Amino acid sequence: MIDNPDFDDQIIFTINTSDSWIHGMSISVNEIAVPSAENITITEDTLCVDLSDGRTISVPLAWFPRLMHSTPAERNNWRLIGKGHGIHWEDIDEDISVEGLLADKASGESQSSFKKWLNNRRSSLPKRRTSRSARGHS
Repeated sequence: MIDNPDFDDQIIFTINTSDSWIHGMSISVNEIAVPSAENITITEDTLCVDLSDGRTISVPLAWFPRLMHSTPAERNNWRLIGKGHGIHWEDIDEDISVEGLLADKASGESQSSFKKWLNNRRSSLPKRRTSRSARGHS
């Protein structure tokens, strides 16, 4: 600990460089306000989010495999969460943060987790049955 009145209320780092010590480096922390989402639009290949600061951010839908493998009805069943700092899709259990979108972060879901979700999804979807007449048999 450095006992020096010149360093009150500052964060002090001590850096060891080749057996010499440098004292007194201070840092400041800047907070960045993250805008909130106000509306979203989803196309076949793009997620667009209208932000409270007037910007619209667009990212490839491929960044979010659950959205890519969902139906248009499931994609359109979303709600804003955390006062607009996130978006939640109930039907596919997907959450995306505005902060993550602004940082160009794709889904962080592991391949094994996604494969498990996809397999569960496939097994829970109604099976299509083809009638004999639909196949050209009478």
